Amino acid sequence: MPLQKSRNRGRLLRRLVPWLVGAVPVICGLAIMHWQAQRELQARALSSAQQAVSHLDRVLDNVAGAARDLLPLAGQPCEQINLALREQVTRRSFVRSTNLTFRDEIYCTSLFGDFREKVNAADYTDGSLWLMNGNSVSPGHPLLVYRLTEGEKGAISTLDGDHLTSALRLIAPSIDLRLQVGEHWIDQRGKVNDGPVPGYALAAEQVHSQHYAFSLHSGFGPGQAWKLMRSEYPALFGLLLFLGASAGTACYWQLRRASSQRAELQRALDADEFVPYFQPVVRQGDYRWAGAEVLMRWQHPREGLVRPDLFIPYAEHSGLIVPMTRRLMEKVGEQLAPLADTFEDGFHLGINITAAHCQDLSLCDDCQALLARFPPGRVKLTLELTERTPIIPSDTTDRLFERLHALGVLLAVDDFGTGQSSLSYLRQFEVDYLKIDQSFVAMIGVDALSLHILDSIIELSGKLGLGIVAEGVETAAQRDYLARYGVDFQQGYLFGRPMPLSDFVNALAEQPTGATVAEPVVPLRS
Repeated sequence: MPLQKSRNRGRLLRRLVPWLVGAVPVICGLAIMHWQAQRELQARALSSAQQAVSHLDRVLDNVAGAARDLLPLAGQPCEQINLALREQVTRRSFVRSTNLTFRDEIYCTSLFGDFREKVNAADYTDGSLWLMNGNSVSPGHPLLVYRLTEGEKGAISTLDGDHLTSALRLIAPSIDLRLQVGEHWIDQRGKVNDGPVPGYALAAEQVHSQHYAFSLHSGFGPGQAWKLMRSEYPALFGLLLFLGASAGTACYWQLRRASSQRAELQRALDADEFVPYFQPVVRQGDYRWAGAEVLMRWQHPREGLVRPDLFIPYAEHSGLIVPMTRRLMEKVGEQLAPLADTFEDGFHLGINITAAHCQDLSLCDDCQALLARFPPGRVKLTLELTERTPIIPSDTTDRLFERLHALGVLLAVDDFGTGQSSLSYLRQFEVDYLKIDQSFVAMIGVDALSLHILDSIIELSGKLGLGIVAEGVETAAQRDYLARYGVDFQQGYLFGRPMPLSDFVNALAEQPTGATVAEPVVPLRS
Protein backbone atom coordinates (compact mmCIF):
# COMPACT_ATOMS: atom_id res chain seq x y z
CA MET A 1 0.00 0.00 0.00
CA PRO A 2 1.18 3.61 -0.53
CA LEU A 3 0.96 4.30 3.17
CA GLN A 4 3.55 1.56 3.77
CA LYS A 5 6.08 3.14 1.41
CA SER A 6 8.51 4.46 3.97
CA ARG A 7 8.39 1.30 6.04
CA ASN A 8 9.03 -1.00 3.11
CA ARG A 9 11.50 1.17 1.18
CA GLY A 10 14.58 -0.78 2.21
CA ARG A 11 12.99 -4.13 1.45
CA LEU A 12 11.81 -2.94 -1.96
CA LEU A 13 15.27 -1.65 -2.83
CA ARG A 14 16.78 -5.01 -1.92
CA ARG A 15 14.36 -6.66 -4.30
CA LEU A 16 15.10 -4.23 -7.10
CA VAL A 17 18.91 -4.38 -6.95
CA PRO A 18 19.26 -7.97 -8.36
CA TRP A 19 17.06 -7.24 -11.31
CA LEU A 20 18.85 -6.51 -14.54
CA VAL A 21 17.55 -4.08 -17.07
CA GLY A 22 16.61 -6.07 -20.18
CA ALA A 23 16.33 -4.25 -23.46
CA VAL A 24 14.21 -6.89 -25.19
CA PRO A 25 11.41 -7.03 -22.59
CA VAL A 26 11.29 -3.22 -22.50
CA ILE A 27 10.98 -2.88 -26.29
CA CYS A 28 8.40 -5.67 -26.57
CA GLY A 29 6.39 -4.30 -23.67
CA LEU A 30 6.35 -0.78 -25.10
CA ALA A 31 5.29 -2.12 -28.51
CA ILE A 32 2.38 -4.03 -26.98
CA MET A 33 1.34 -1.03 -24.90
CA HIS A 34 1.46 1.25 -27.93
CA TRP A 35 -0.65 -1.18 -29.96
CA GLN A 36 -3.18 -1.40 -27.14
CA ALA A 37 -3.26 2.39 -26.78
CA GLN A 38 -3.98 2.76 -30.51
CA ARG A 39 -6.85 0.28 -30.25
CA GLU A 40 -8.25 2.14 -27.27
CA LEU A 41 -8.05 5.48 -29.06
CA GLN A 42 -9.74 3.98 -32.11
CA ALA A 43 -12.60 2.69 -29.97
CA ARG A 44 -12.99 6.04 -28.20
CA ALA A 45 -12.97 7.98 -31.46
CA LEU A 46 -15.64 5.74 -33.01
CA SER A 47 -17.82 5.74 -29.88
CA SER A 48 -17.63 9.52 -29.53
CA ALA A 49 -18.51 10.09 -33.19
CA GLN A 50 -21.48 7.74 -32.91
CA GLN A 51 -22.71 9.49 -29.77
CA ALA A 52 -22.33 12.88 -31.42
CA VAL A 53 -24.29 11.78 -34.51
CA SER A 54 -27.06 10.36 -32.34
CA HIS A 55 -27.27 13.56 -30.31
CA LEU A 56 -27.27 15.85 -33.36
CA ASP A 57 -29.91 13.69 -35.05
CA ARG A 58 -32.19 14.38 -32.07
CA VAL A 59 -31.39 18.09 -32.21
CA LEU A 60 -32.15 18.23 -35.94
CA ASP A 61 -35.37 16.31 -35.36
CA ASN A 62 -36.41 19.29 -33.25
CA VAL A 63 -35.39 21.77 -35.95
CA ALA A 64 -36.92 19.74 -38.79
CA GLY A 65 -40.18 19.46 -36.84
CA ALA A 66 -40.54 23.24 -36.96
CA ALA A 67 -40.08 23.24 -40.74
CA ARG A 68 -42.63 20.43 -41.19
CA ASP A 69 -45.22 22.26 -39.10
CA LEU A 70 -44.75 25.50 -41.04
CA LEU A 71 -44.55 24.11 -44.59
CA PRO A 72 -48.35 24.05 -45.15
CA LEU A 73 -48.44 27.80 -44.40
CA ALA A 74 -46.03 28.72 -47.19
CA GLY A 75 -47.57 31.02 -49.78
CA GLN A 76 -50.00 32.67 -47.35
CA PRO A 77 -49.59 36.41 -46.60
CA CYS A 78 -46.85 37.09 -44.06
CA GLU A 79 -49.00 39.21 -41.76
CA GLN A 80 -51.34 36.24 -41.29
CA ILE A 81 -48.70 33.65 -40.44
CA ASN A 82 -45.89 35.61 -38.78
CA LEU A 83 -47.16 34.68 -35.32
CA ALA A 84 -47.00 30.97 -36.21
CA LEU A 85 -43.32 31.35 -37.19
CA ARG A 86 -42.48 32.98 -33.89
CA GLU A 87 -44.45 30.38 -31.98
CA GLN A 88 -42.21 27.61 -33.38
CA VAL A 89 -39.11 29.48 -32.18
CA THR A 90 -40.62 29.78 -28.71
CA ARG A 91 -41.84 26.20 -28.44
CA ARG A 92 -38.83 24.37 -29.78
CA SER A 93 -35.65 24.32 -27.71
CA PHE A 94 -33.09 24.37 -30.49
CA VAL A 95 -34.77 26.55 -33.15
CA ARG A 96 -33.26 30.01 -33.48
CA SER A 97 -35.38 31.34 -36.36
CA THR A 98 -37.95 30.19 -38.91
CA ASN A 99 -38.61 31.31 -42.48
CA LEU A 100 -41.10 30.59 -45.24
CA THR A 101 -40.28 30.57 -48.95
CA PHE A 102 -42.35 30.64 -52.10
CA ARG A 103 -40.90 30.06 -55.54
CA ASP A 104 -37.34 29.94 -54.11
CA GLU A 105 -37.65 33.29 -52.32
CA ILE A 106 -37.81 33.94 -48.60
CA TYR A 107 -40.77 36.25 -48.03
CA CYS A 108 -41.57 35.89 -44.30
CA THR A 109 -39.29 35.36 -41.27
CA SER A 110 -39.75 35.08 -37.52
CA LEU A 111 -37.12 37.80 -37.03
CA PHE A 112 -38.21 40.52 -39.49
CA GLY A 113 -41.66 39.51 -40.61
CA ASP A 114 -42.04 40.53 -44.25
CA PHE A 115 -38.60 40.01 -45.82
CA ARG A 116 -37.34 39.26 -49.31
CA GLU A 117 -34.29 37.22 -50.18
CA LYS A 118 -33.55 34.70 -52.92
CA VAL A 119 -32.83 31.10 -51.96
CA ASN A 120 -30.03 29.29 -53.75
CA ALA A 121 -30.78 25.58 -53.54
CA ALA A 122 -27.16 24.81 -54.43
CA ASP A 123 -26.10 26.11 -51.02
CA TYR A 124 -27.86 23.20 -49.34
CA THR A 125 -26.34 19.74 -49.17
CA ASP A 126 -28.89 17.30 -50.60
CA GLY A 127 -31.13 20.36 -50.84
CA SER A 128 -31.81 20.29 -47.09
CA LEU A 129 -28.83 21.27 -44.91
CA TRP A 130 -26.43 24.23 -44.99
CA LEU A 131 -23.67 25.00 -42.50
CA MET A 132 -23.11 28.73 -42.90
CA ASN A 133 -20.70 31.18 -41.33
CA GLY A 134 -23.29 33.65 -40.05
CA ASN A 135 -25.84 35.89 -41.74
CA SER A 136 -26.79 39.55 -41.78
CA VAL A 137 -28.07 39.34 -38.21
CA SER A 138 -25.04 37.58 -36.73
CA PRO A 139 -22.10 37.71 -39.16
CA GLY A 140 -19.30 35.31 -38.38
CA HIS A 141 -21.51 33.27 -36.03
CA PRO A 142 -22.08 29.68 -37.24
CA LEU A 143 -25.60 28.55 -38.12
CA LEU A 144 -26.96 25.21 -39.27
CA VAL A 145 -29.90 25.76 -41.65
CA TYR A 146 -32.52 23.10 -42.42
CA ARG A 147 -34.67 23.47 -45.58
CA LEU A 148 -37.82 21.56 -46.48
CA THR A 149 -39.62 22.02 -49.80
CA GLU A 150 -42.77 20.80 -51.48
CA GLY A 151 -43.33 22.13 -54.97
CA GLU A 152 -43.14 25.93 -54.87
CA LYS A 153 -43.50 25.96 -51.09
CA GLY A 154 -40.63 25.86 -48.67
CA ALA A 155 -39.83 26.21 -44.94
CA ILE A 156 -36.44 26.98 -43.42
CA SER A 157 -35.45 26.70 -39.75
CA THR A 158 -32.05 27.50 -38.25
CA LEU A 159 -30.02 26.07 -35.40
CA ASP A 160 -27.54 28.25 -33.49
CA GLY A 161 -23.95 27.06 -33.85
CA ASP A 162 -23.43 27.26 -30.08
CA HIS A 163 -25.56 24.12 -29.74
CA LEU A 164 -23.22 22.35 -32.16
CA THR A 165 -19.99 23.35 -30.47
CA SER A 166 -21.38 22.63 -26.99
CA ALA A 167 -22.34 19.14 -28.08
CA LEU A 168 -18.93 18.50 -29.65
CA ARG A 169 -17.16 19.67 -26.48
CA LEU A 170 -19.40 17.92 -23.94
CA ILE A 171 -19.61 14.55 -25.69
CA ALA A 172 -15.84 14.11 -25.91
CA PRO A 173 -13.78 16.86 -24.26
CA SER A 174 -10.52 15.05 -24.99
CA ILE A 175 -11.31 14.00 -28.57
CA ASP A 176 -11.22 16.28 -31.62
CA LEU A 177 -14.70 16.16 -33.19
CA ARG A 178 -15.61 17.95 -36.43
CA LEU A 179 -19.04 18.24 -38.01
CA GLN A 180 -19.14 18.21 -41.83
CA VAL A 181 -22.05 19.37 -43.98
CA GLY A 182 -21.21 19.24 -47.69
CA GLU A 183 -18.09 21.33 -48.31
CA HIS A 184 -18.27 23.08 -44.95
CA TRP A 185 -17.20 21.84 -41.53
CA ILE A 186 -17.03 23.13 -37.97
CA ASP A 187 -14.79 22.13 -35.07
CA GLN A 188 -15.12 22.43 -31.28
CA ARG A 189 -13.89 26.04 -31.40
CA GLY A 190 -16.96 27.04 -33.41
CA LYS A 191 -15.25 28.16 -36.63
CA VAL A 192 -16.87 27.26 -39.96
CA ASN A 193 -14.30 26.17 -42.55
CA ASP A 194 -14.52 25.38 -46.25
CA GLY A 195 -13.00 22.50 -48.15
CA PRO A 196 -12.06 18.97 -47.09
CA VAL A 197 -11.86 18.12 -43.40
CA PRO A 198 -8.18 17.84 -42.39
CA GLY A 199 -7.03 14.35 -41.62
CA TYR A 200 -6.06 13.01 -38.20
CA ALA A 201 -2.70 11.54 -37.34
CA LEU A 202 -4.24 8.73 -35.32
CA ALA A 203 -7.53 6.82 -34.96
CA ALA A 204 -9.41 8.72 -37.69
CA GLU A 205 -13.10 7.83 -37.83
CA GLN A 206 -16.04 9.15 -39.86
CA VAL A 207 -19.68 8.38 -39.05
CA HIS A 208 -22.53 9.44 -41.35
CA SER A 209 -25.98 10.31 -40.10
CA GLN A 210 -28.67 7.97 -41.40
CA HIS A 211 -31.30 10.73 -41.28
CA TYR A 212 -29.64 14.01 -42.28
CA ALA A 213 -26.93 15.16 -44.69
CA PHE A 214 -24.03 15.47 -42.27
CA SER A 215 -21.19 13.38 -40.90
CA LEU A 216 -18.93 13.43 -37.82
CA HIS A 217 -15.16 13.12 -38.01
CA SER A 218 -13.16 12.16 -34.92
CA GLY A 219 -9.55 11.32 -34.19
CA PHE A 220 -6.36 12.33 -32.42
CA GLY A 221 -3.21 14.28 -33.13
CA PRO A 222 0.33 12.86 -33.27
CA GLY A 223 1.80 11.50 -30.07
CA GLN A 224 -1.59 10.87 -28.44
CA ALA A 225 -0.91 7.16 -28.03
CA TRP A 226 2.18 7.90 -25.93
CA LYS A 227 0.23 10.45 -23.88
CA LEU A 228 -2.44 7.83 -23.22
CA MET A 229 0.20 5.33 -22.17
CA ARG A 230 1.75 7.81 -19.74
CA SER A 231 -1.59 8.82 -18.23
CA GLU A 232 -3.42 5.48 -18.06
CA TYR A 233 -0.66 2.86 -17.94
CA PRO A 234 1.76 4.49 -15.47
CA ALA A 235 2.41 1.35 -13.43
CA LEU A 236 3.24 -0.79 -16.44
CA PHE A 237 5.09 2.01 -18.20
CA GLY A 238 7.22 2.63 -15.09
CA LEU A 239 7.69 -1.07 -14.58
CA LEU A 240 9.06 -1.52 -18.09
CA LEU A 241 11.34 1.52 -18.10
CA PHE A 242 12.48 1.69 -14.49
CA LEU A 243 12.56 -1.88 -13.33
CA GLY A 244 13.38 -3.47 -16.70
CA ALA A 245 12.51 -6.86 -15.35
CA SER A 246 11.60 -9.89 -17.34
CA ALA A 247 7.93 -10.61 -18.08
CA GLY A 248 7.78 -13.45 -15.59
CA THR A 249 9.44 -11.48 -12.79
CA ALA A 250 7.25 -8.42 -13.44
CA CYS A 251 4.13 -10.56 -13.36
CA TYR A 252 5.18 -12.21 -10.09
CA TRP A 253 5.98 -8.81 -8.49
CA GLN A 254 2.67 -7.29 -9.63
CA LEU A 255 0.64 -10.23 -8.35
CA ARG A 256 2.41 -10.19 -5.00
CA ARG A 257 1.93 -6.44 -4.69
CA ALA A 258 -1.76 -6.74 -5.46
CA SER A 259 -2.10 -9.60 -3.01
CA SER A 260 -0.49 -7.62 -0.19
CA GLN A 261 -2.78 -4.66 -0.86
CA ARG A 262 -5.86 -6.83 -0.70
CA ALA A 263 -4.71 -8.49 2.49
CA GLU A 264 -4.14 -5.10 4.15
CA LEU A 265 -7.56 -3.84 3.07
CA GLN A 266 -9.21 -7.04 4.29
CA ARG A 267 -7.44 -6.66 7.63
CA ALA A 268 -8.69 -3.08 7.90
CA LEU A 269 -12.24 -4.14 7.02
CA ASP A 270 -12.19 -6.87 9.65
CA ALA A 271 -10.85 -4.34 12.18
CA ASP A 272 -13.64 -1.89 11.29
CA GLU A 273 -11.16 0.89 10.47
CA PHE A 274 -13.18 2.51 7.65
CA VAL A 275 -15.25 5.40 9.00
CA PRO A 276 -17.76 7.82 7.47
CA TYR A 277 -17.03 11.52 7.06
CA PHE A 278 -19.75 13.97 6.14
CA GLN A 279 -19.56 17.01 3.86
CA PRO A 280 -22.61 19.27 3.92
CA VAL A 281 -24.70 20.01 0.85
CA VAL A 282 -26.68 23.27 0.94
CA ARG A 283 -29.86 24.09 -0.91
CA GLN A 284 -30.61 26.96 -3.22
CA GLY A 285 -32.08 30.11 -1.72
CA ASP A 286 -31.20 30.13 1.97
CA TYR A 287 -28.01 27.98 1.92
CA ARG A 288 -29.19 25.85 4.83
CA TRP A 289 -27.94 22.27 4.95
CA ALA A 290 -30.15 20.04 2.84
CA GLY A 291 -28.04 16.95 3.39
CA ALA A 292 -24.52 15.60 3.20
CA GLU A 293 -22.29 13.45 1.05
CA VAL A 294 -20.92 10.47 2.95
CA LEU A 295 -17.20 9.97 2.28
CA MET A 296 -15.14 6.96 3.29
CA ARG A 297 -11.97 7.49 5.32
CA TRP A 298 -9.47 4.96 6.67
CA GLN A 299 -8.52 5.43 10.32
CA HIS A 300 -5.26 3.45 10.25
CA PRO A 301 -3.88 2.48 13.67
CA ARG A 302 -0.31 3.59 12.78
CA GLU A 303 -0.62 5.97 9.84
CA GLY A 304 -3.63 7.90 11.10
CA LEU A 305 -6.29 9.16 8.68
CA VAL A 306 -5.59 7.88 5.15
CA ARG A 307 -6.76 9.86 2.12
CA PRO A 308 -9.32 8.03 -0.05
CA ASP A 309 -7.24 8.37 -3.25
CA LEU A 310 -4.63 6.12 -1.61
CA PHE A 311 -6.93 3.17 -1.01
CA ILE A 312 -10.23 3.47 -2.93
CA PRO A 313 -8.70 2.47 -6.34
CA TYR A 314 -7.18 -0.64 -4.74
CA ALA A 315 -10.48 -1.44 -3.04
CA GLU A 316 -12.25 -1.29 -6.40
CA HIS A 317 -9.57 -3.37 -8.13
CA SER A 318 -9.59 -6.05 -5.42
CA GLY A 319 -13.38 -6.31 -5.25
CA LEU A 320 -13.53 -5.24 -1.61
CA ILE A 321 -15.29 -1.95 -2.34
CA VAL A 322 -18.72 -3.64 -2.10
CA PRO A 323 -18.35 -5.00 1.48
CA MET A 324 -16.55 -1.79 2.49
CA THR A 325 -19.47 0.32 1.25
CA ARG A 326 -21.97 -2.03 2.92
CA ARG A 327 -20.21 -1.58 6.26
CA LEU A 328 -20.04 2.17 5.68
CA MET A 329 -23.81 2.29 5.15
CA GLU A 330 -24.35 0.27 8.32
CA LYS A 331 -22.23 2.76 10.26
CA VAL A 332 -24.09 5.72 8.79
CA GLY A 333 -27.36 4.19 9.91
CA GLU A 334 -26.02 3.39 13.38
CA GLN A 335 -24.59 6.86 13.88
CA LEU A 336 -27.31 9.04 12.33
CA ALA A 337 -30.48 7.15 13.32
CA PRO A 338 -30.42 8.48 16.92
CA LEU A 339 -30.17 12.01 15.46
CA ALA A 340 -33.07 11.65 13.01
CA ASP A 341 -35.24 14.11 14.94
CA THR A 342 -32.73 16.89 14.25
CA PHE A 343 -33.05 16.44 10.47
CA GLU A 344 -35.63 18.10 8.29
CA ASP A 345 -37.79 15.76 6.21
CA GLY A 346 -36.08 14.81 2.96
CA PHE A 347 -32.54 15.21 4.39
CA HIS A 348 -30.24 14.02 1.58
CA LEU A 349 -27.53 11.44 2.15
CA GLY A 350 -25.22 10.85 -0.84
CA ILE A 351 -23.07 7.70 -1.09
CA ASN A 352 -20.68 6.83 -3.94
CA ILE A 353 -21.10 3.55 -5.77
CA THR A 354 -19.01 1.95 -8.51
CA ALA A 355 -19.54 -0.45 -11.38
CA ALA A 356 -19.07 -3.40 -9.01
CA HIS A 357 -22.06 -2.30 -6.90
CA CYS A 358 -24.26 -2.11 -9.99
CA GLN A 359 -23.80 -5.80 -10.75
CA ASP A 360 -24.93 -6.88 -7.27
CA LEU A 361 -28.65 -6.82 -6.39
CA SER A 362 -27.75 -6.90 -2.70
CA LEU A 363 -27.16 -3.14 -2.96
CA CYS A 364 -30.95 -2.78 -2.89
CA ASP A 365 -31.07 -4.66 0.44
CA ASP A 366 -28.29 -2.45 1.84
CA CYS A 367 -30.18 0.72 0.90
CA GLN A 368 -33.43 -0.64 2.30
CA ALA A 369 -31.72 -1.51 5.59
CA LEU A 370 -30.27 2.01 5.83
CA LEU A 371 -33.58 3.74 5.11
CA ALA A 372 -35.41 1.48 7.56
CA ARG A 373 -33.44 3.04 10.43
CA PHE A 374 -35.13 6.41 9.87
CA PRO A 375 -38.76 7.53 10.03
CA PRO A 376 -40.43 7.39 6.59
CA GLY A 377 -39.54 10.41 4.48
CA ARG A 378 -36.94 11.72 6.92
CA VAL A 379 -33.94 10.74 4.80
CA LYS A 380 -33.58 10.81 1.00
CA LEU A 381 -30.79 8.46 -0.10
CA THR A 382 -28.83 9.35 -3.26
CA LEU A 383 -26.37 6.94 -4.89
CA GLU A 384 -23.68 8.73 -6.89
CA LEU A 385 -22.41 6.83 -9.96
CA THR A 386 -18.63 7.18 -10.30
CA GLU A 387 -16.69 6.60 -13.55
CA ARG A 388 -13.38 5.11 -12.53
CA THR A 389 -14.76 1.89 -14.04
CA PRO A 390 -17.62 2.41 -16.53
CA ILE A 391 -20.96 0.87 -15.60
CA ILE A 392 -21.99 -1.63 -18.28
CA PRO A 393 -25.78 -1.75 -18.82
CA SER A 394 -27.23 -5.22 -18.28
CA ASP A 395 -30.40 -6.94 -17.08
CA THR A 396 -28.94 -6.82 -13.57
CA THR A 397 -28.38 -3.04 -13.65
CA ASP A 398 -31.87 -2.51 -15.07
CA ARG A 399 -33.49 -4.57 -12.30
CA LEU A 400 -31.30 -2.97 -9.63
CA PHE A 401 -32.03 0.64 -10.64
CA GLU A 402 -35.73 -0.15 -11.00
CA ARG A 403 -35.86 -1.54 -7.46
CA LEU A 404 -33.84 1.36 -6.09
CA HIS A 405 -36.23 3.89 -7.62
CA ALA A 406 -39.15 1.91 -6.19
CA LEU A 407 -37.55 2.38 -2.75
CA GLY A 408 -37.28 6.12 -3.36
CA VAL A 409 -33.50 6.00 -3.81
CA LEU A 410 -32.19 8.66 -6.21
CA LEU A 411 -29.33 8.27 -8.71
CA ALA A 412 -26.78 10.97 -9.50
CA VAL A 413 -23.96 11.12 -12.08
CA ASP A 414 -20.85 12.18 -10.14
CA ASP A 415 -18.25 14.58 -11.66
CA PHE A 416 -20.46 15.15 -14.70
CA GLY A 417 -18.67 16.52 -17.74
CA THR A 418 -15.25 15.00 -17.06
CA GLY A 419 -15.65 11.30 -17.87
CA GLN A 420 -16.17 9.40 -21.10
CA SER A 421 -19.43 7.87 -19.84
CA SER A 422 -21.29 10.90 -18.45
CA LEU A 423 -23.60 11.43 -21.43
CA SER A 424 -23.94 7.67 -21.93
CA TYR A 425 -25.28 7.36 -18.38
CA LEU A 426 -28.01 9.91 -19.18
CA ARG A 427 -29.08 7.82 -22.17
CA GLN A 428 -28.75 4.38 -20.59
CA PHE A 429 -29.96 4.95 -17.03
CA GLU A 430 -32.81 6.84 -15.40
CA VAL A 431 -30.80 9.30 -13.29
CA ASP A 432 -32.20 12.07 -11.08
CA TYR A 433 -29.26 14.43 -10.50
CA LEU A 434 -26.09 15.69 -12.16
CA LYS A 435 -23.11 16.64 -9.98
CA ILE A 436 -21.02 19.31 -11.70
CA ASP A 437 -17.33 18.56 -11.31
CA GLN A 438 -15.38 21.04 -9.20
CA SER A 439 -13.00 21.75 -12.10
CA PHE A 440 -15.78 23.66 -13.89
CA VAL A 441 -16.85 25.50 -10.73
CA ALA A 442 -13.26 26.59 -10.14
CA MET A 443 -13.24 28.34 -13.52
CA ILE A 444 -16.04 30.76 -12.61
CA GLY A 445 -14.63 34.21 -13.25
CA VAL A 446 -11.39 32.70 -14.62
CA ASP A 447 -11.91 30.79 -17.87
CA ALA A 448 -14.66 31.75 -20.31
CA LEU A 449 -14.59 28.45 -22.24
CA SER A 450 -15.06 26.33 -19.13
CA LEU A 451 -17.78 28.73 -18.02
CA HIS A 452 -19.65 28.10 -21.29
CA ILE A 453 -19.40 24.37 -20.62
CA LEU A 454 -20.71 24.93 -17.08
CA ASP A 455 -23.64 26.96 -18.42
CA SER A 456 -24.35 24.25 -21.00
CA ILE A 457 -24.43 21.56 -18.30
CA ILE A 458 -26.86 23.63 -16.23
CA GLU A 459 -29.02 24.22 -19.30
CA LEU A 460 -28.89 20.52 -20.20
CA SER A 461 -30.06 19.53 -16.71
CA GLY A 462 -33.01 21.88 -16.99
CA LYS A 463 -34.06 20.52 -20.39
CA LEU A 464 -33.83 16.94 -19.12
CA GLY A 465 -35.69 17.77 -15.91
CA LEU A 466 -32.78 16.70 -13.69
CA GLY A 467 -31.68 18.16 -10.38
CA ILE A 468 -28.16 19.58 -10.23
CA VAL A 469 -25.49 19.78 -7.54
CA ALA A 470 -22.31 21.87 -7.88
CA GLU A 471 -19.19 20.52 -6.15
CA GLY A 472 -16.06 22.37 -5.07
CA VAL A 473 -17.67 25.72 -4.19
CA GLU A 474 -14.98 27.69 -2.36
CA THR A 475 -15.78 31.37 -2.87
CA ALA A 476 -18.80 33.62 -2.46
CA ALA A 477 -18.50 34.60 -6.13
CA GLN A 478 -18.89 30.97 -7.17
CA ARG A 479 -21.80 30.53 -4.78
CA ASP A 480 -23.64 33.58 -6.09
CA TYR A 481 -23.02 32.71 -9.75
CA LEU A 482 -24.46 29.22 -9.29
CA ALA A 483 -27.42 30.60 -7.35
CA ARG A 484 -28.21 33.10 -10.08
CA TYR A 485 -28.37 30.30 -12.62
CA GLY A 486 -30.71 28.15 -10.58
CA VAL A 487 -28.38 25.36 -9.36
CA ASP A 488 -30.42 23.34 -6.86
CA PHE A 489 -27.67 22.38 -4.40
CA GLN A 490 -24.08 23.41 -3.68
CA GLN A 491 -21.24 21.63 -1.92
CA GLY A 492 -17.71 22.71 -1.08
CA TYR A 493 -15.27 24.15 1.44
CA LEU A 494 -17.21 27.42 1.52
CA PHE A 495 -19.97 25.60 3.39
CA GLY A 496 -17.96 22.93 5.18
CA ARG A 497 -15.13 20.44 4.79
CA PRO A 498 -15.61 16.69 5.20
CA MET A 499 -15.90 16.10 8.95
CA PRO A 500 -16.37 13.26 11.43
CA LEU A 501 -19.77 12.64 13.01
CA SER A 502 -19.22 14.72 16.15
CA ASP A 503 -18.16 17.82 14.21
CA PHE A 504 -20.98 17.31 11.71
CA VAL A 505 -23.62 17.10 14.43
CA ASN A 506 -22.28 20.20 16.20
CA ALA A 507 -22.09 22.20 12.97
CA LEU A 508 -25.60 21.14 11.99
CA ALA A 509 -26.97 22.24 15.36
CA GLU A 510 -25.19 25.60 15.14
CA GLN A 511 -26.72 26.60 11.82
CA PRO A 512 -28.43 30.00 12.02
CA THR A 513 -32.19 29.99 11.66
CA GLY A 514 -31.89 32.40 8.74
CA ALA A 515 -29.19 32.46 6.10
CA THR A 516 -28.15 34.83 3.37
CA VAL A 517 -30.64 34.54 0.54
CA ALA A 518 -29.30 33.98 -2.95
CA GLU A 519 -29.78 36.50 -5.71
CA PRO A 520 -32.80 35.97 -8.00
CA VAL A 521 -32.48 33.34 -10.70
CA VAL A 522 -31.87 34.79 -14.17
CA PRO A 523 -32.11 33.04 -17.54
CA LEU A 524 -29.01 31.39 -18.97
CA ARG A 525 -27.29 33.52 -21.55
CA SER A 526 -27.99 32.38 -25.06
